[in-house]
Amino acid sequence: MKALCWHGKADIRYETVPDPRIEHPRDAIVKVTSCAICGSDLHLYDGFMPGMKSGDVVGHEFMGEVVEVGRDNRKLRVGDRVVVPFTIVCGECRQCRRGNFSVCERTNRNADLAAKAFGHSTAGLFGYTHLTGGYAGGQAEYVRVPYADVGPVRVPDGLSDAKVLFLGDIFPTGWQAVAQCDLEPGDTVAIWGCGPVGQFAIRSAVLLGARQVIAIDLVPERLSMARAGGAVTIKSDEESVLDRLMDLTGGRGPEKCVDAVGMEAHATATLDSALDRAKQAVMLETDRPHVLREAIYACRPAGVVSVPGVYGGLLDKVPFGAAMNKGLTIRAAQTHVNRWTDDLLRRIAEGQIDPSFVITHTGPLSEGPRFYDMFRGKSDGCVKVVMTP
Repeated sequence: MKALCWHGKADIRYETVPDPRIEHPRDAIVKVTSCAICGSDLHLYDGFMPGMKSGDVVGHEFMGEVVEVGRDNRKLRVGDRVVVPFTIVCGECRQCRRGNFSVCERTNRNADLAAKAFGHSTAGLFGYTHLTGGYAGGQAEYVRVPYADVGPVRVPDGLSDAKVLFLGDIFPTGWQAVAQCDLEPGDTVAIWGCGPVGQFAIRSAVLLGARQVIAIDLVPERLSMARAGGAVTIKSDEESVLDRLMDLTGGRGPEKCVDAVGMEAHATATLDSALDRAKQAVMLETDRPHVLREAIYACRPAGVVSVPGVYGGLLDKVPFGAAMNKGLTIRAAQTHVNRWTDDLLRRIAEGQIDPSFVITHTGPLSEGPRFYDMFRGKSDGCVKVVMTP
């Protein structure tokens, strides 16, 4: 079959790889009908995430049709349309029973390696480094889905791929980012980053009843999409984010802050950002946490800083003293996708939200290398790419 494979920094290739096969009785094989490039895929593309090997099949946002099931899989049948969450979950361990699916205790095939990096293992993920199990990803014609009697979400008739594809990652990720803020009446939510996750965080905050949503970015097309979703916007390369947030909140700061950027913050003309780039270049720091610093400073005392943006390693000059003394709550996680999918699928079916709004570019999987370059460079107004094998 054909797939997109990682071969190093900025080197994604469309090439032939072995077809997947059933390896465990609970498996399923899914023929991919739609897949997407995620912002966190760019961390692989830019060479910032450890644990990749040349030839790894990438991608963790995908859906398709079940074409084969293992003998012990009682959930799926051949012909089912499914969205596959990027987190691989067993459904049986202590964490899964508590709904903490992204830290499933069983699905990471390289648990010892992950424990060395993070102190404990987290769940296996599709197409996302050998620290998370080294599973082949979904930017491919076919995918083997482990524990397929638990994770996949069956899609009702009448809902297009474009409406449901993002149930596998970015819609639940944006939703969880806001849900874990514990919104209260009258809250202002400030969201750094108007990429796809930020866009869903904006709309989630509106649906969950935020009084005011403020979105921060420097790309005009993304800011325009944020305004269409109900946000007041701040263009971070033209005005002071901190000053503007104070103006918009009567001098008190936002109660809830969301870092939807993560490890590759592209701040301009700031001393901390320049230092981050220099330290990263000489391997004294792995991530660029400008947004996390700014969110901690901006957040109102006793507020919440929610971090859906991916971080990979060691951060420098994070103002933890400010977080402690202001009594902030910091909540972070890879997304517990299956915790949210039933509710979000219902909202899509009822017409509360059409997730396809975020798609700006579509094309064949064979154009994947070009789309990666476009998405990375934010060229041609690219916010979200969906590909078809």
